[in-house]
Amino acid sequence: MQYDPIKRTLGNFFNKSLFLRKLFYFLLDLLLLRSWHVHLELKKWMKTIPNKPQILDAGMGFGQYTYFMAKRMPQAEILAVDVKEEQIADCKMFFQATGLKNVSFKIADLTKFVTPPQFDLVLCVDVMEHILEDVAVFKNYVNSMNKGGMLLISTPSDQGGSDVQDEGESSFIEEHVRDGYNINEIEKKLLNSGFSKVEARYSYGNPGKIAWRLSMKYPIMLLGYSKMFFVILPFYFILVYPFAFVLNYFDTVIKHPTGTGLIVKAWK
Repeated sequence: MQYDPIKRTLGNFFNKSLFLRKLFYFLLDLLLLRSWHVHLELKKWMKTIPNKPQILDAGMGFGQYTYFMAKRMPQAEILAVDVKEEQIADCKMFFQATGLKNVSFKIADLTKFVTPPQFDLVLCVDVMEHILEDVAVFKNYVNSMNKGGMLLISTPSDQGGSDVQDEGESSFIEEHVRDGYNINEIEKKLLNSGFSKVEARYSYGNPGKIAWRLSMKYPIMLLGYSKMFFVILPFYFILVYPFAFVLNYFDTVIKHPTGTGLIVKAWK
């Protein structure tokens, strides 16, 4: 299934007002289990940050993580980049309307984007599964970071990531160039790219896999069939979300021996 057209439809709807955009971010934070895991790691990192951290949101998409960080770290300087011009334009308009002045935006191809060392944190959520030249991107990250800086990645694993369970199956999201990373593979690639330390753990264990199907896969499939399903989605979530909420919580507090997602931290 092509995910980008659905994302564009959602973006067009929630861009109609400042309230709707904030509501959209709130719903993404509630529904997306990856947001729960990423927020957990960001809150840990915030306890150790320098006085004026510089942050790169690499492939910021809708900008919800940029918004999360900008509100909680007004002293930070955040650069949010994405390869899609419409995402950059939408985020610029929204952040100007909110009055948040600690964020700047730039159109950038991560396979080519590199700066002099300046970033204390590089955030990369649901990006690497879309990029074939991953090692080039990892090298760009490490070269753009300050000594001691941290890279935080959320990406599908090869344990059923992208909803691929058996050999010969294709990714649920057609835009993915890989079905998921082997945990040892991504650790080795990051170390070979110049990072000094890597920690990786599984997310989307058994509770998360069920929650993802309930709160993401099935609604996306419905929207892929027809935009008419926008009308029934609120009623669907009223019934389903209490179960997904409990499952999301347990996924964040349990250490999983395997899972369809990976949370990876790497330090320069």
